[in-house]
Amino acid sequence: MNEKQEAKTKPAMWENSRFKNWVAVARACHLVQQELARQLRPLDLKTPHLDIMVNLVRSAGISQQDLARKLFVGRSNMTMLLPQLEKRGLVERRADPADKRVLRLYLTAEGRALADRAIVIQAAIIDDMMSATTPEECEMVGDAMRRIVARLLEMQSAAEETESE
Repeated sequence: MNEKQEAKTKPAMWENSRFKNWVAVARACHLVQQELARQLRPLDLKTPHLDIMVNLVRSAGISQQDLARKLFVGRSNMTMLLPQLEKRGLVERRADPADKRVLRLYLTAEGRALADRAIVIQAAIIDDMMSATTPEECEMVGDAMRRIVARLLEMQSAAEETESE
C-alpha cells in the first residue's frame, strides 16, 4: 500500500476520540478564561493577577519562587506581574524573618477585598459552567483532569531530568 492509500484508510487525527475530547476540554478552558477576563474587567483585574491573588488568599506568605512553581510559570513572569499588583497596593513583599534573602508575599487589606470580589465572580462562572454536568459527571471530569495533570507533571519531570544529564 502506498502513502496515499494508507492516508485514506487511516482515520484523520480529529476523528480520534482522545483528540476530539481533548480539543473540547481545551476549547472549554479557553472560553472560561475569556468569560472570566470579561467579568474581571470592571475590577481592572486580569486573570494572571487573579491567579496570584487566589493563591495568596490560600497560602499567605508563600515565597515568590514557590508561587511561580505552583502557577506553572517562570520567575520572570512573577517578576513582571508582582510589581503591577504592588503598585496598586494589592500585594506586599516582606522579608522572611528566618532567611532575609527570601521575600514572602501577602495581600494587603485592599488586595484581600478585591480578591474576595473576584473569587465570587470566578466561583459563579465555574458553578454555572459545571451545572451543565451531573454531580457524577463533574466528579469524573475532575478525576480525569487530575490524572492528566499528574501524567503531564511526570512527563515534565522526566524531560527535566533528561535535559540536566
